[in-house]
Order: sequence, then C-alpha cells, then structure tokens
Amino acid sequence: MLHPVGPLPAAVYWRRRLVVLVVLVALVGGLTWLTLVLLDRRTAGQGAASESARATEVPALDRIVPSVGAVRTPDEPSPAPARSDANAPAPAAPEPGGPCADAALGLEVRTPGVVAVGSKPTFELVVTNTGAVPCVRALDKELQELVLVDSAGGRVWGSNDCFPESSDEQRTLAPGESVVVPVVWGGRTSEPSCSTPRTTPAPGSYLVRARLDTKVSPDAPLVLQ
Repeated sequence: MLHPVGPLPAAVYWRRRLVVLVVLVALVGGLTWLTLVLLDRRTAGQGAASESARATEVPALDRIVPSVGAVRTPDEPSPAPARSDANAPAPAAPEPGGPCADAALGLEVRTPGVVAVGSKPTFELVVTNTGAVPCVRALDKELQELVLVDSAGGRVWGSNDCFPESSDEQRTLAPGESVVVPVVWGGRTSEPSCSTPRTTPAPGSYLVRARLDTKVSPDAPLVLQ
C-alpha cells in the first residue's frame, strides 16, 4: 500500500493517491458543513416553532382586557329629586271641633293665698285649651270638683260633698282660650256623705287641688290664719 506497484512511474500513483485524498477531505468537509447547516436550520426552526407556540398560548390583549364598550358598570342610582318645601303637603291637622283630650288641656286652681279662718274665700278653676286646634270640653258641674287637704294629706273639704250641682255644659275652646269657673268655699269642713258635723278648720297651711272629670290640676297653697 505504501509503495505503489504498477507499470507507471511511482509519482503517478502518488499523485492519484493525493487527488483521492483531497477529494475525500473535501467530501468530509462538505458533509461536515452540510451537517452543521442542517443542524443550525433545525435549531432555528425549533426556536421559531417555540416562539410561535408561545405566541399562540398567550391570549390576545383584547381577550384579556375587554373593550370599554363591552364592559357594563352598575348604573349608579340617580339622586332623588329634592322636594321643595313649598310643594310638600302640609301635615294633616287634627280635625277641629273634636273632644279636648286631657293632654291638650291645661287645668289649674287659683286661691287668694292667705285668708282668715272662718272666711268664705273664692277659688277659681281655670280650664285652658293648650292644643293647636279648637276642641270641645264638657264643663258639667258634676265633673268639676275642688278639694282642700291639710299638710298631712287629710281631706278637709270638697266642693261636691254637701251641695252637689248638676248641669249639661259643652264649651268649644279655641287654641289658648281659657274658661274660669269660680267656686266659693263656705269656710267649714265637709266629707262626701255630709253626715258628720261641719267645723271650722284650724289655722295652718293647706293645699287646694282641682279635678275636671279625669284631668287633675297641680296643688295650690292656701294659708288660714
């Protein structure tokens, strides 16, 4: 193999071997280059495919963020129109002419304050409509009563004890209107049955209170001296 044998000179055989060697080297080099090119293209193709797949997996922006026109926000409640006080209906007033309730009635008793023992002072029963509309109140005599009590709370006298009176009186009272009913005390004690002797109370401090049916007044002071 190393020493060519043949009819031709040895140089010819060496040149032929050199040509074959060059061709083999060229083929090997070409195959190597072609292999590298193919590998590079394949790698590039795989990278492009990967990028394409990644791009395919990522949803489009218009799928992530809906358009403004497609998004519906809850309608905000529109503010209620302001009602003008001028147009607002006035609250219904109580019907005038009805009975005067105790809550819409003022009741007080007035006394002279200081009187002599045995005198006959005049007390005043004052009825006032404290409501906002006219109303009707029964002022019958049997519904009115004044009572005198001592400092210990003992009953001394009552206006209906011995001489009860009867009447049928209805009064329409305007708002703020008062009715004054005078009541005279005879200056002596009494009790509801009027069966015990009547005497003159001793000097001292007393209280007078008034009643009109179920309405009771505050106490008013009276001093006997």
